[in-house]
Amino acid sequence: MARRRKKLGEILVGWNVVTPEALNDALAYATQHGKRVGEALIELELASEDDVTKALATQFDLEYVDLDKNVQVPAALSLIPEKIIKDERVLPMEKVDNRLKIIISDPLNLELLDKLRFLLGMELECALAPRSKIQRFIDHFLGGYGTSVDDAIEEIDHDATLHAREVEAHKKALEAADEDAPVIKLINLLIGEAVRMRSSDIHVEPMADRVRVRYRVDGVCLERDNIPKSMQGSVIARLKIMSGIDIAEKRLPQDGRIKMKIGASPIDFRVSSLPAYHGESIVLRILRPDSVKIGITGLGFEEDDYERFQKIIRQPNGIFLVTGPTGSGKTTTLYAALQELNRPDRKIITAEDPVEYNFAGMNQCQVKEEIGLSFARILRAMLRQAPNIILVGEIRDREVGEVAVQAALTGHLVFSTLHTNDASSAITRLIDMGIKPFLVASSIQAIMAQRLIRVVCHECKEVDPSPNRFVLKMLGITDDDLEGHHVYRGRGCNRCGNVGFRGRQGLFEMLAMNNELRELAFNRAPTNQLRRAAVASGMRTLLEDGKLKILRGVTTPDEVARIAQMEGVLAED
Repeated sequence: MARRRKKLGEILVGWNVVTPEALNDALAYATQHGKRVGEALIELELASEDDVTKALATQFDLEYVDLDKNVQVPAALSLIPEKIIKDERVLPMEKVDNRLKIIISDPLNLELLDKLRFLLGMELECALAPRSKIQRFIDHFLGGYGTSVDDAIEEIDHDATLHAREVEAHKKALEAADEDAPVIKLINLLIGEAVRMRSSDIHVEPMADRVRVRYRVDGVCLERDNIPKSMQGSVIARLKIMSGIDIAEKRLPQDGRIKMKIGASPIDFRVSSLPAYHGESIVLRILRPDSVKIGITGLGFEEDDYERFQKIIRQPNGIFLVTGPTGSGKTTTLYAALQELNRPDRKIITAEDPVEYNFAGMNQCQVKEEIGLSFARILRAMLRQAPNIILVGEIRDREVGEVAVQAALTGHLVFSTLHTNDASSAITRLIDMGIKPFLVASSIQAIMAQRLIRVVCHECKEVDPSPNRFVLKMLGITDDDLEGHHVYRGRGCNRCGNVGFRGRQGLFEMLAMNNELRELAFNRAPTNQLRRAAVASGMRTLLEDGKLKILRGVTTPDEVARIAQMEGVLAED
């Protein structure tokens, strides 16, 4: 009788890498998003890519190869065409007689294995390595897109003839379809590297003597390199051509869009140009559909806030507001809620500026102020479309706020965002806009403030032997709180780029309206009074949520101190 092959989850639970509860969360996430359980565990940061790959190797009785341990350039590298190696992320390592040893990341990719057997006419012996490490190996030894960013910059820097020609007529040169042109190669390398580093933005910033390139990874800008000042015109012109921006207009801000295939994934980029003192500054916002499809379980809610959130988004009507500064994950949270509610029996309409991600089953409307298609106008038209759920990208003024309130009071569930520092401030902000207090009090179901904090890298996570006592005191963490808990930090490794953090989670402050809060709103109570009443009714503040995540080892005290409102400590003492 054949031995039953253990499931991946069973192996990881047996190794104490994940708990049975965490595995159940990953299984639910995998079912909801059509992913494998291993992918779900990695995306939810419940297990590292190394652990999942080692478990796959055990499951399929294959060798695990650690590509970080001085693996030399294999002699068999030339046996498989370079394009297949880069596109499929497969590494030929060693040929013995008519048998080729290859390293792959997915043992179930039978189509690839059949293709290689047919192409090479050999038997294959498979070994496993994490997908990201295979990619790094390819980038290092094969140059990823043909060379490295540093080599491309050096090539440009030493080509004086190219400088003179492109400064005079860069538009003509860049419009040519020669993908081997140095500037085109450099831009492709920068974009490809930024995507692989999980960047959210690429910043190209002209300075007095150079062009600075920075990537924003997990909300923090990292300086990548400097491009020679003499190439500023060519680099900016190339980016403008790719994004469909007027290359001749250098005095006004412009917006554009780029669609590119990076590896096997199509990626969209939203491009913004801004005239500055030393030349046009260009920012590319990287739009990955997967980044907003993480599901509610991946947002980082504590268990009680998760249950409260689920209850709120299933209300039949009312307004649910998410507040916070730009880049705090408000849109991702609302999209997660909409995906949970996106069923054939519900009609969902959104008004966005701009529409960054497309979702099946939702009617998404793009705001176009230049033709008079404003948030308010779309909202009024929406109500004639008989929706169940409405998403308004942002309540910016009284007109939009009043239409949203009327929609909530006439039986619609309305989601929207607002720029305030905490949850209780949103009530006074709406009243200050000119919306009548009794309408605010009766229409709002809940307000949630949020921030994003970096998560300690699972690969290099370790106990911090001497956490900063001053920061702990500022956060209100006492020795009694630390009893039975440890403060963790990231040592820094290849997986996290030696920063000690990888990925982000939310800090949340959930204010659910009750009779006392509605009465205070109706009477125009000040923000501090609303906040005290909300805390008394069970609201956990951003700072308190951060403290819980420190004690659970999710993040560090310094990270919470950097993100959470420190004045909250003084106000609550």
